[in-house]
Formats: sequence, structure tokens, C-alpha cells
Amino acid sequence: MNDDKKRYPSIMHRFKPAEMMVMGFLTLILIGAVLLTLPISSASGQGTDFTDCLFTSTSAVCITGLVVVDTGIYWSFFGKAIIITLVQIGGIGFMSIATLIAILLGKKINLRERILIKESLNQNDLSGAVRLIIFVVKYTLVVELVGAIFLSTVFIPKFGLEKGIWYSIFHAISAFCNAGFDLMGNVTGEYSSLIGYYNNSTIVFTVSSLIILGGIGFPVILSIKKRKKFKHWNLNSKLAVITTAILIVTGTLFIFFGEFSNASSIGGMSLGEKLQVAYFQSVTIRTAGYATIDFTTFRESTLFIMIIYMLIGASPASTGGGIKTTTVAVIFLAVKAFVKNEKEISVFKRRIGKIAFRKALVVLTLGIILSVTGTFLISATQSAHFNLLESAFEVASAVATVGSSLGGSKSLDGFGKVLISTLMFTGRVGSITLLTFFIHEKKVKSVRFPEEKIIIG
Repeated sequence: MNDDKKRYPSIMHRFKPAEMMVMGFLTLILIGAVLLTLPISSASGQGTDFTDCLFTSTSAVCITGLVVVDTGIYWSFFGKAIIITLVQIGGIGFMSIATLIAILLGKKINLRERILIKESLNQNDLSGAVRLIIFVVKYTLVVELVGAIFLSTVFIPKFGLEKGIWYSIFHAISAFCNAGFDLMGNVTGEYSSLIGYYNNSTIVFTVSSLIILGGIGFPVILSIKKRKKFKHWNLNSKLAVITTAILIVTGTLFIFFGEFSNASSIGGMSLGEKLQVAYFQSVTIRTAGYATIDFTTFRESTLFIMIIYMLIGASPASTGGGIKTTTVAVIFLAVKAFVKNEKEISVFKRRIGKIAFRKALVVLTLGIILSVTGTFLISATQSAHFNLLESAFEVASAVATVGSSLGGSKSLDGFGKVLISTLMFTGRVGSITLLTFFIHEKKVKSVRFPEEKIIIG
């Protein structure tokens, strides 16, 4: 028996953590796609094209929110339940769910599984990995429950008890997981998102708060919980919170002043409504994809800024995507250190290591390459429905797992759907993880070559 175990190691031991993550997400996506093809999943009771189901499943697992059919109108209750389940698993990570099940069954978490947990939550060490998983699940359920209660104060009076509770739970999970799926198609029209609630403060601030709490990062919340005072937080938490706050404030100002006099968007609203819409879109555009206004009415200058904010995204080890707030913070601090001729990158009396800087640079570079390549391909192959700006917006939304669209994902042909699905998957799994999956490590001899100067700039 023992010889058999040695000869045939378990699947967990055959693959690297990166390979397990990629295959885990792919398996979940395929299961979801197959379930969505079933006649019971559609409101019409007919089967759905596999490409559309694969796109929808990928969007749900990768917590993006891009759709080729309206979620509220097209899918049955069973189909919607499948989608929100995929969103929940994709949001907190399939490893978190698997670990929780193992703990409930009394199974001991071995070293290999702890490494997988570390990789899935983007942590630097193994210590406290299981405790973090337990915290993630508890925190997720509590925040989503509170969010659903607040949303129910609007949805239950409007839709009745049963439907109101369902809408509250669905949108609370979708918002916390930064997914952007909604059921408002048969309420305010196809692909309308939350446009009908642009001036409803309960909906606006509950949904935006859920997005922030899901996108700030689980390690950040845990750090704040342990150490109440800002000065006692670890550096990752400080950078994530400060960068998030800066992005929300500046994003609000960009949208507010950029669209202030635009009669097609917020120009005709009251001052309070303008600020509320600008704030909500500043929060949601970085990763969630909800909208309280039609983006196609925005000026191109505003949309361009929104593309940049989408690519930045949320914080590491969160339910959001993008190149991440801490990546941008490290790059900014590196530029600052270079301009001031400082030998090291430092902030808050802490030094940022060269490895962290190199990783930030790689993540930024890969994000730009993906976005530029994707924009070129969408613009070249989908020119009938997407101009250059719409192509860039669609691609940034996919890469950063945002879920907003200008040209409408429903207008994509087969190639476009596969391409955007691939970009969503890459954005959720992580470009570095995907590279690790395809590129096998080689043993490198420790050789230091002579330095030679090159001309830069």
C-alpha cells in the first residue's frame, strides 16, 4: 500500500501550486459552463450555446461581470443560482472553499495544501494560512449578510418578501465579490445594471461599501482587526488603504468635473446626485462593473481616465482584479526614490525590497502587454461593433475583471468571446501565475557577470 502511494503520488503532489490553481479555475469554469447549457438553466427552457455559457461561466468564476445575455432576463432561477454560486466560489477562491470543507470534515491540512493556500491568497509565507482562510470565509459571510439586510430595505418593499430577499442576497454577494452581475434586466431594461437607482442612497452606499470591503484585501482587514491604530498596521495594509482612498477621491473628482456640464450624462442632475453618481462610479469602475449611469453618454476624456483606473484595480488577496493598488504604489515610490536620488525605496520608515519592486514592474509590464495586444485584436476583428476606445475599454474591463462595457459584450463574435474569456481568466488567475504554469523553472548556476552601462532615456 505504501509502495503504491510512493509510486502513484496524489494529484496534489504531481503539480506545482501554480498548475493546481490554473487547473482548479479551469475545472470550475467548465463545470459551470456545462450546467448553464442545460435547458433548466434558461428562462425559455431551451439549451444555450456552449460558447455563451463558457463566456458567462468564465465571467462569473473570474468575478468580472461581462455578459453576452442579460442575466435577469435570459437565465432561469436555476441558472441565476449557478451564476451566483460561481461568483461566490470565484470571489473567495476555490482553495478557500476546499480548505473549509476539509476543516469541517476534520481533515488535517498538510504542507502542500498550505502552499496552495499561500499561492491562492498571494501571501509571502505559510504562517497563519489556515487561520486566514477561516477568517476570509467568516468575514465574507458576515459582510454579505449585513449588506443583504441593508439592500432588503429597498428590494422587499419593491418586489415582495421572497423576491426581495433573493435580489438582496444576489446583489450583496455580487457586490462584495466585485462581480457586477445584476438581475435588473426585467425591472429597468436589458443591461441596465443599477441605473434605476442612481439617486437611491441606500443602494448606492451599500453596494459601494460592499465593493470596497471586498476589494481592499483580506490580509488588510485582518491587519486592521488585529491592530486598530494606523501606525501599527503593516506596510502592505498602509499602502493598500492609502492608495485605495486616493483612487476613490481622485476618481470621483475626475468624473464629477469631467461630466459636470455634460447634459447627456450628469449635467441635468442636482449637485448631490452628481456627487453620488461620481462617487459610485469611482468605486465600481476599478473592479466591480456596476453602473448607475450609461457609460456611453460619458465624454471620451472621462472614459480614458476610467480605463486607467480599471487597469489599476483593487488590492492583492481580494475579490477584485487589476494590477493592484500596491503595485502602483511601489512603482510610484520607486520613481520618487529615483528622482530624489535615493539608494533605496522606502516609505513609513520601512524599506521595500528589490524583489517586490521587480515583481511590481513585471506585473505592470504584463498588464500593459495584455491590454495593448487585446485592444489591437478586438479592434482588428470586431471593428463592426467596437471602435478603438470601445475596444480598449472592453479589454481593460476583462483584464482587470471589472465587467463594464461600451460596445456591449453581446456584440462579440465567436473569436471575440473566446479572446475576452481568455483575458478574464488571465486577469483572475494572475499573469505571473499563468506564466509559471507554462514556463517550467530551470536550475540556474549562481554566476555574476560583469556590469556594463547602457544608455537609458
